[in-house]
Amino acid sequence: MVRLQSSGLPTWAQVSERRLAHIARVTSLLRAWGAAMRLAADEANAWIDAGTWHDALRDAPISELREMTGDRKSPDGLLHGPAVAIKLEAEGERRQALLDAIRYHTVGHASWDRTGRALYMADYLEPGRKFLAEDRGFLATQVPHNFDGVFRQVVRFRLEWSVREGNHIFPETVELWNSLR
Repeated sequence: MVRLQSSGLPTWAQVSERRLAHIARVTSLLRAWGAAMRLAADEANAWIDAGTWHDALRDAPISELREMTGDRKSPDGLLHGPAVAIKLEAEGERRQALLDAIRYHTVGHASWDRTGRALYMADYLEPGRKFLAEDRGFLATQVPHNFDGVFRQVVRFRLEWSVREGNHIFPETVELWNSLR
């Protein structure tokens, strides 16, 4: 059983006020989309939990994240998702789709169900991010009406940005993109 604070975050969460605001915006989008799509309660709750917990260790020390995950090679910014999934699973969380959504929310995963896809979109489309504000705002309004189409567009935007910036493209991201064809 995951022990929670009044914020809904696990008791072991390490987040700044800025990160807490991001989490609230992501969760708000997921809550609104779930209501508009009339999701079943179990799926809606998984979306809300994914949004609430996805960055629970985003502000933890890198050495601590590496210790938790055993990962000595991945870039620092990719460690918090797997660390959160490991901690949640150790506390008894058994919803594999939720764990995978959190584990891969920074790079994507080809076998995700709607929970993973919704988290990936909400993390990118949340209104606190300043880049492409109008485009992202429009896409956020379209999720309940065209979930798969918006997801494809978000993956494309994120992939194009990585290519344009000369960033590493992770195998999971390539597999995700290839799965959308």
